[in-house]
Amino acid sequence: MSEVKTPYERIGGEEAVRRLCNTFYQIMSDTPQTQLIRELHPDNLQISEDKLFMFLSGWLGGPPLFTDKFGHPRLRSRHMPFSINIEERDQWLYCMAQALKTMELDSSFAEQLMSSFVQTADFMRNQPE
Repeated sequence: MSEVKTPYERIGGEEAVRRLCNTFYQIMSDTPQTQLIRELHPDNLQISEDKLFMFLSGWLGGPPLFTDKFGHPRLRSRHMPFSINIEERDQWLYCMAQALKTMELDSSFAEQLMSSFVQTADFMRNQPE
């Protein structure tokens, strides 16, 4: 009987999650149409990248690095200081979709991940339409 793998294991573990986060922020920095969300971040993206890595590790079923270091993610409240509407959500999702395309993932697994990212990103909206 085969063991069921967590999404963290399916994506490729620590190395793959780090690569995804690095690619995500590289796309955000290099893509003119994502500058709205880039401007919401500090000049040096390393802390943001590290926090995304820690969060995604636990969110995907791997080590709960973010929770261990910072407590419950409280994503919505942590993002309240930033104006997030449909445009910011869509720019974030664009970066993540492009980053996922660089990974060697089964297409149905990539679609499942993207569906979860869409739900989470939409939950982060804090501005009326």
